Amino acid sequence: MNGDHGRAAQLLAALSASQPDQPELAKRALAEAMGAGQMDLAISLARNVPAAKLPGDARLLLAADEIRRRRPDRANAWLAATRENGDLTFLVPLVNAWAAADRNDATGALSALDQIAANNLLAPLAAEERALILLRFKRIAEAEPYARAAVGRGGAREDRLRLAFADGFLAAGDRQRALMIIEGMGAGEKAARQRITAGRNGGQAIDTLAKAYSEVLTAFGADLTRLQRGSPPIGLVQVARYANPKSSSTTALLAMLLAGQDRTEEALALLRAVPADDPLIAQIRDVQSRILIEGKRYDEAYRVAATAAAAPTAEATDYSRLGDVLQAMKRHALAADAYGRAIALAQEGTGRSDLWTLLLLRAGALEDGNRWPEARAALQQALALAPDQPLLLNFMGYGQLERGENLDSAEAMIRKASELAPDDASITDSLGWAQYKRGKTDEAIATLQKAAEKDPGQAEIQEHLGDALYKSGRRYEARFAWNAALVTAEDDIAARVKAKLSGGLTTSNAAP
Repeated sequence: MNGDHGRAAQLLAALSASQPDQPELAKRALAEAMGAGQMDLAISLARNVPAAKLPGDARLLLAADEIRRRRPDRANAWLAATRENGDLTFLVPLVNAWAAADRNDATGALSALDQIAANNLLAPLAAEERALILLRFKRIAEAEPYARAAVGRGGAREDRLRLAFADGFLAAGDRQRALMIIEGMGAGEKAARQRITAGRNGGQAIDTLAKAYSEVLTAFGADLTRLQRGSPPIGLVQVARYANPKSSSTTALLAMLLAGQDRTEEALALLRAVPADDPLIAQIRDVQSRILIEGKRYDEAYRVAATAAAAPTAEATDYSRLGDVLQAMKRHALAADAYGRAIALAQEGTGRSDLWTLLLLRAGALEDGNRWPEARAALQQALALAPDQPLLLNFMGYGQLERGENLDSAEAMIRKASELAPDDASITDSLGWAQYKRGKTDEAIATLQKAAEKDPGQAEIQEHLGDALYKSGRRYEARFAWNAALVTAEDDIAARVKAKLSGGLTTSNAAP
């Protein structure tokens, strides 16, 4: 309860040892040890729990231990055991493929990958694994299309995969393809290019069973984090890190999960231990500054961001991160300047597909600093680059709506944004508010109710719904919406809502 999970694991382990006939106690100690990252203790505890009672992440850990000991057959025994806590046989083709690769058996490795069925959880990663194994055997031309396909659907792991493939191509003797695969990467591209040109790898290669196993578990952990916010897969990611302790991408994910469980100091300690020359250091600094901002430790966040931006090798990402920190500190003018510097550096590069996002961030800082004409100009630049981006359309439309500018055009932009992103509660809210501003109160209420259903905890949506309901004469319902807004409202919204609950809707307390 005090957050000392390591000590808790040791105490529970000692208690379990004194009561060996209590498997549930051993399971509890095991879970605590895994969550605390005390993997040697967890392995010892797992071997004292009946196999049929072992949870899935404990079996994954025992398999990882066997993999580290170069005993893949024993790892498969843990994965293949179909018990009440789940069947992990879907990972067997991965283990077999890389075990064959470790024996220099290319035919066996590729044949094992062929066993990954379309409905296997590994199927989305099949191209990635095939590319990596082909590179292991220097079959460069065969590997390239699979590597490109994997990068194309890499999502949040895209940069990690680019660097892994770059190291693979370089090890196979193809410097040009190594440079090709990082083109347009963004953060870290400049350093990676210099490294590859000099013939040095970045230590990101995925070329052994242990590294491949770790990477797959990290990918699953990231997917589970998105799908089940209330139950972060800390144990799973701890296993991934145990399999490959040097994986900075796994470390970053683990730090985010720990911070989400109020284990901030543990998370920051992990991030600080990553070397400054790690190829994914930009990702590490992003996570570090985000955790510090969420903890309102602004001075520390600023030191992290400002130090990186002041370095001679600073890239657009470093100035963008600095802008994020300054925005959190409400230093909007300085944030706009930082984003401006990021934009300038991005324009100097090649193939930057995210330039519009930097312009959007700068527009947000400018608007918060009461510099709407400049914000509007930045949004116009961004829309010229990405005319169908819902966030841009919504920002521009809503900004004009608030100021009574081009109301027909503003509503049309917001409506288009809503059509492009129908599940985005904030954009649905903007559409409802546009309808309200145009006097379509009944239509606005219906739209705002949809927005509130999608995100009932967003104070701005509830305030808008309350204003619309009040104007239509449904004052009891309006008070209900305003009270819902007050649960999460801060600053100006909270002040307006309190005034409305006290004296009703007036021109002075209406939402802008």
